[in-house]
Amino acid sequence: MGKTKKIARATLPLGIGKVLKRLHYPLDVILLCVRWYVAYSLSLRNLEEMMAERGFEVDHSSVHRWVIKLVPLFEKAFRRHKRPVGRSCRMDETYVKVKGQWKFLYRAVDKEGNTVDFLLRAHRDKAAARRYFEKAIDQNGEPETITVDKSGANLAALEALNAGRATPIRIRQNKYLNNLVEQDHRAIKRIIKPMMGFKNFRCARIILSGIETMHMIRKGQLKDGGVARTAATQFYSLMA
Repeated sequence: MGKTKKIARATLPLGIGKVLKRLHYPLDVILLCVRWYVAYSLSLRNLEEMMAERGFEVDHSSVHRWVIKLVPLFEKAFRRHKRPVGRSCRMDETYVKVKGQWKFLYRAVDKEGNTVDFLLRAHRDKAAARRYFEKAIDQNGEPETITVDKSGANLAALEALNAGRATPIRIRQNKYLNNLVEQDHRAIKRIIKPMMGFKNFRCARIILSGIETMHMIRKGQLKDGGVARTAATQFYSLMA
């Protein structure tokens, strides 16, 4: 299977090993399909055809099942080794179609363009924005400054968070300062375009977390990634 890293099932961490034990395909095929799906603009049927060309009969539904089972483990492993982000960030939300309806992917990057965090929510309101900020702070520490657009919901959420703080987070509302995160949305939207929308919220949340994780790896946000290590190598290292 080309340059896919060979990993023995017996050496896998317990959680990942338990999941893979029930997946009766060569391990390198499973990992390659999962990585390609979250890294490139490919549909499940594209991957089915690509595996057939390599002599493996893999149904597209099997690939989807592998992604749903393994991506949460990859994201968890990545978060243990994620580089710290800057204390000034730009936050914005973008649209994602789930079961024919628009949902909202909240995202933020620091001033260097590194992803701070992300969260898919069903609604675009104060409660959704606050939940995103709480998650981002819990995972990455408290920022000094957050830049948002003119959304009243985002401002209200930040003001509610600041109400209980001795040192409030500085809030900037400026559409043009948020160009950095708006440009970063494109990398995510480009990957999900061939997927033609998601079938349900849970699958959307998991797949998006895989796409975001791969995007952060490409941006060098994995500790000890090393300049000589490819994004693929770093992805497979999360299995070790």
